[in-house]
Parts: sequence; C-alpha cells; structure tokens
Amino acid sequence: MALHRWRIALALIVLAAIPGLLIPTAASAQQTQAVELPRIEKREGGHLLLVDGEPYLMLGAQANNSSNYPAMLPKVWPMMARLNANTLEIPVAWEQLEPEEGRFDFSYLEALLQGARANNLRLVLLWFASWKNTGPNYAPAWVKTNTQRFPRMTTPEGTAHYVLSPHGRSTLEADKRAFVQLMTWLRDNDPQRTVIMVQPQNEVGAYGQKRDHSPEAEHLFAGPIPSELAQHVGRSGSWTEAFGPSLADAAFNSWYTARYIDEIAAAGQQVLDLPMFTNAALSDPFAQAGTGGGASGGPDMPVIDVWKAAAPHIDFVAPDIYLREERQVAEVMRLYARPDNPLMVPEIGNAADFARYFWIALGRGAIGFAPFGMDYTGYSNYPLGAKELDAATIEAFASKYRLFAPMAGAWARIAAENPTWGTAKPKDESGQSTRMGRWTVNVSYNEWQFGSRDSPWLTSDPHPNEGQPVGGAVVAQTGPDTFLVAASDARLNFGLADAQPGENGTMLKVEEGTLNPDGSFAMRRVWNGDQTDYGLNFTSQPVLLRVTMGTYR
Repeated sequence: MALHRWRIALALIVLAAIPGLLIPTAASAQQTQAVELPRIEKREGGHLLLVDGEPYLMLGAQANNSSNYPAMLPKVWPMMARLNANTLEIPVAWEQLEPEEGRFDFSYLEALLQGARANNLRLVLLWFASWKNTGPNYAPAWVKTNTQRFPRMTTPEGTAHYVLSPHGRSTLEADKRAFVQLMTWLRDNDPQRTVIMVQPQNEVGAYGQKRDHSPEAEHLFAGPIPSELAQHVGRSGSWTEAFGPSLADAAFNSWYTARYIDEIAAAGQQVLDLPMFTNAALSDPFAQAGTGGGASGGPDMPVIDVWKAAAPHIDFVAPDIYLREERQVAEVMRLYARPDNPLMVPEIGNAADFARYFWIALGRGAIGFAPFGMDYTGYSNYPLGAKELDAATIEAFASKYRLFAPMAGAWARIAAENPTWGTAKPKDESGQSTRMGRWTVNVSYNEWQFGSRDSPWLTSDPHPNEGQPVGGAVVAQTGPDTFLVAASDARLNFGLADAQPGENGTMLKVEEGTLNPDGSFAMRRVWNGDQTDYGLNFTSQPVLLRVTMGTYR
C-alpha cells in the first residue's frame, strides 16, 4: 500500500512538471462546486434574483421556437449582443432530448451552453414537453401516437381532444424521467451555472374546452375540492360551490395541471435546485373570472391561488403578454406582482410598442423581462408581434437594455428594497401620476425638451410622438427626498404633496449618471437651467437621473 501511494506521488510530480498541464485538485474541485446556485429571495420591498450570489436583473430575450438546434444558434447570438441582453430564453424539446424512449441526446445542450458562455450570456431553459402553447407538438412521436398509454383529454362527446390529459399518470412519469435526465446533465456539465432558471412546460392548459371529461376526471370533478386547496383559498365544497359556475372548470383543470407540473419540478430540483416557473397564456384582466379567454388550466390571473396551493415547487408563475393596451398590461403586472410571487415577464411581444412596458415591469419590481422571437432566423409572429425586426424595432428594446446593462445588479437590489413605480404612455396619451412619500411624481408625453404645449407665448410644431405608442418612466425612491429616475420619450415633474402654507417644493439637484456595483451613484454631469426649467425631459435614448428634492418658504 505504501509503495502504491509512492508511485501515485511520483506520477503527480512528473505530470506537474509538464508545461501547461493543469492537474485538478481537491481544492479546485471544491472551488468549482462552490459556485452558488441561483435563487430568489424575498425582500421587504419585493423580490431579488441572485446569480453567483449577487443581485441580477434579467435583461432577457426569447428566441423563436424552432431556433433550438445547433445550426440555428449562430442566428441567435448576434441578436443578443445587439439588444444588450444578458440572458437568453430558449427551448429544449422533449422530442430532441429523447427521440427514442430511453435514448437521450445532449448534443444541442452542449452547443447551447458552449455558445452562451462564449457570448457571456446566462440561459433560461424552456422545457417543451407535455405542453407547449397547450399542445403536445414537442413531445416525441412515440408519445404523440400512443393514445392508450399517453391519453389525450376527452371531449364532452367522448372523443379525443388535442391536449394531453393532466390525469395521464404514464405521461407524467415519462415526462418526469426525461426532465430528470435534463437536470442531471445540467448538474454534471454546468458548474458555472450558465443556466439560471428552468421553465417546466410552456403555456399549459387547453383551448376549446375548459377541462378533461374522461371518466376519471368526471369522477374527480363531482367530488369536493382537495383539502389542501380548501385550506389555501378558504373555501370548500364542490368545485362549482367553491369557485362558481364560470370558474369551476378552469380551477379544476388548473389544480391537476399544476400538480402534474409540480411533481416534475420537484423531481428536477432534487437533482439540481434551480428556480422554476410556469408561464400563462392570458385572459383579459378586466373580464369576469373564467370568461376572458386564455388557456384553461394555466396559471392565469383568476387561478393564481390555485397554482400556489398546488405547485409549491414552482417558484413563481408569470404572464406572457401580448395584450396591447397600457391599462391591460399594467393590470396584469399588478396582479402577478404579489408578496408570494415575484414578477417576471418571460415573454412579451417584440413589436416596438411593447418596449415601453419595460418601464411598468421595473416599476413593479420585476426580476426579468424578455421580448419573444428575437433572433435572425426571419420568423415573424405578426400580428402578435412585429412584422419584421427592423433597426427601429430592435432599438426600442436595445436602448433601454443599453442603459441598464452596466448597472442591472445594482438596480435589482435597489428595486427589491425601495418603493418603485413605473408607467407607460396610454392609448389616450394622458399623463399619469403617483405619490411617493411627501412627493407627487407626474409623467406627461408629447412634449419637446423646451417649453410646454400649453404655453401661451411659445408655439411649436406637433410633437412627432403624437399618436405613437412610445414613452414611459420608472422611479425608485431611495430616501425621503431622493429618487432615481429613468425614462424614455417622457417628461417628469415632482411636486410637494400636502404642502403647508407658504411651503414650496424644488429640485435641489439633478444628476445624470449610473450605478456602481455596490449601488452608489456615479455622477457624470448635473442637469440645470434649460435641462430642468420645464421638468425632466427624456428622449428616445433613456438616461438615469438622481433627483434630490427640497423645500423653501
């Protein structure tokens, strides 16, 4: 035994003498393993995504669905660079990972992670499996064609529906086994934590009918709601008694779909405990619950509480936003930004008018934002998104990411720990306002940088933004009288709320700059004179300002 150890020691000495040869040691292995797993923490003011142990704001973009092959990735990376994105969302399809049952192919993942690291990007993997936009198109052929083993939902007439049933145990087990293989490969091949989150399934639920009508589903629907759900929502009885006739079917489908996905997520997290989320195809936030469209069974707004009770291993549920009106988008983000649910927008339209909703997302403390279909493969999902990704469309998103990219982590921490508010230009182009402490913040649109539209002595041409869906702002209050402000195509004014007799509010100092990694402000110049006489005027190229307010008598 002593001779054996001596030979090993001699071999290591010889190998160490070879120039350029790196010998893995216990210390280096421990250092590799010490890279922290991404996680989400709740803070007093909101939520904080931590990557490598540091705050992280996901300036994301999602590639097109069929860009998930090695040959397509060269058409993805240049778009990420042009957008100033720090995170790519991209699919991993069950059919490509397990084309034949029990045979797994990780070649795409190898190319994907290698390319992401070379381009200094993080990844969010979208697991397209039992559901993708409700359908099983990304399941392997051996799943899609075997309806006895992998049952579809049943229509009220007794025929097969297109959606895989959430009551299909064999489907769940097969999906789960493949997902565990994916997470195991990541555990063993991604010590750098290039992948920061995973989305099990995509836009789950069903269109065309609210739930499964198989004999098993009919039996379950006729019974009481599960006790865990009853305790969470404070209601009991049958599904109809607990949720009403308009929402009962969707709540039922949501419970069993969420349970299905939660079991898959839990199995994956046992291998590698990454944050996981599920996205929703949305209904109209102002419609009566259960009547506003959307995919029945997904984590839509009326059933978020059902998902929270059913899927404790899903860190958050998230909205895919293709609604065009500012009031709808603002309401969606308000409903998803909950104390028990961090806001993330994993998918939003890539037309230029959607870019202004970045400001609302930041104002709600979003941990991430990602327009869909951002690559050079030439696909367009118009009219949901842009007709084409021309320079102006890309720049609508890139200009905002360009500002935040150098300070994304610092902003993430500030937003998680301080009051924030964001807004975007509405359809009627009216101004918006809010109160933050003893100050009011007012945002208006279609103003030149000098003067006012209503000025009786200074006439001007109509502003080119009139009638255009551009403009918005975000404000973070970092102290009683101090604010960080970023905006585009907007004018901001601060006013003193509830002023005492003779008391006046004033801007003591307005500084343009950026945030250092520790959150401190790095000033580039001071705005004054023409730059502040008519409020704080932002063009299409946003900047960050630190505003210090005060009073005088």
